[in-house]
Amino acid sequence: MKKIQLITDGSCLGNPGPGGWACILRYNKHKRELYGFAPHTTNNRMELTAAIEGLRALKEPCEVEIVTDSEYLKNGITQWIHGWKKKNWVTSSKKPVMNRDLWEELDNLVNGHRVSWSWTKGHASHEDNNRCDELAQRAAREQHASA
Repeated sequence: MKKIQLITDGSCLGNPGPGGWACILRYNKHKRELYGFAPHTTNNRMELTAAIEGLRALKEPCEVEIVTDSEYLKNGITQWIHGWKKKNWVTSSKKPVMNRDLWEELDNLVNGHRVSWSWTKGHASHEDNNRCDELAQRAAREQHASA
């Protein structure tokens, strides 16, 4: 099973506002950068989209370490989602789970791989996370996507 590192980030100019997401896939010495945008979205949706698009790019089941600076993303998929599913996608405060569509898609994609999650401090010393931040911000500003 291939070992992949997937580094992700999302950005939003205003929240909500124009958004961008980016991810870097690393396999051995190979590196692939992906990024995209949404004209009107939230930062949380862009964080989720970065992970989804990175996983979508994988062509076979892999062992994937996902590195994110979003506690919302990491805690949502590793902890909160179990309760949301048991409670039919309702939060502990009896409100519908925000971004359910993306959580369900991410859950389906994660289940096709052996995934571990790592959190890194944003805007700090993680070179790939900083690069994702730069790409996501540019995608949000320019409303431009990778080819």
